[in-house]
Amino acid sequence: MQNELKIALIQSDLVWENPEQNRVNFKKKIDNISAAVDVIILPEMFTTGFTMNAKVVAETMDGETISWMKDLALKTEAAIVGSIVISENNKFYNRLLFVEPSGFISSYDKRHTFTLVGENKTYTAGKEKVILHYKGWKIRPLICYDLRFPVWSRNTEDYDVLLYVANWPKPRVSAWDVLLKARAIENMCYCIGVNRVGVDGLNSMYSGHSAVYDVLGEELTSFKSNEEDIQIVTLEKRHIRAYRNKLKFLDDRDVFSFT
Repeated sequence: MQNELKIALIQSDLVWENPEQNRVNFKKKIDNISAAVDVIILPEMFTTGFTMNAKVVAETMDGETISWMKDLALKTEAAIVGSIVISENNKFYNRLLFVEPSGFISSYDKRHTFTLVGENKTYTAGKEKVILHYKGWKIRPLICYDLRFPVWSRNTEDYDVLLYVANWPKPRVSAWDVLLKARAIENMCYCIGVNRVGVDGLNSMYSGHSAVYDVLGEELTSFKSNEEDIQIVTLEKRHIRAYRNKLKFLDDRDVFSFT
């Protein structure tokens, strides 16, 4: 078990519906990470942007992007994380992939599809809670719109890290900032959010605001709005243990179940 986990967050523009070019661009960025890290996080739908044109861009779990992620994870000795459009059993999913250097893949299908733009009409919502176990850390992966639903992310499993990948638009980025911080505080965990920048093929604007918050809601990153950047943050188990032992708020959490 590692007491520290070093995370690289890549805040990037995306090329609209062009998986090949996005893979090329992200490989260049990843190749420029000189420090050894444990996890590299890319945005939601990092090969395409937030598209409803699933039939054109969807890949399978044996597709090129999966192979690309496996190769990079092996080369960097770091887990590669991000969501892409997956076709499976005649359905489309907005699926987060956590690809380890060993080649082992964990996945999470976005539960809360974004009805405002019809994501629910194109993509099948996931139903499964996922807790990843990596290097002694318990990580809860979620995607973008999931951030607005605190019951779904409630820390009933004593996970260490809450991880969101996103295409969260600029007009509502203040909500992104507040909700990421709130999720860290209420769940007494590190909360990571990786968002894109730039303008997509539908003229939606994205300003980034990627961030890491600690158990007390203190921001550990300094991303600038509208700019591509890579930042590395070290998470510490002792920070989580110290404050959960001192401030036993999770002991008073409500008990509930999903129906």
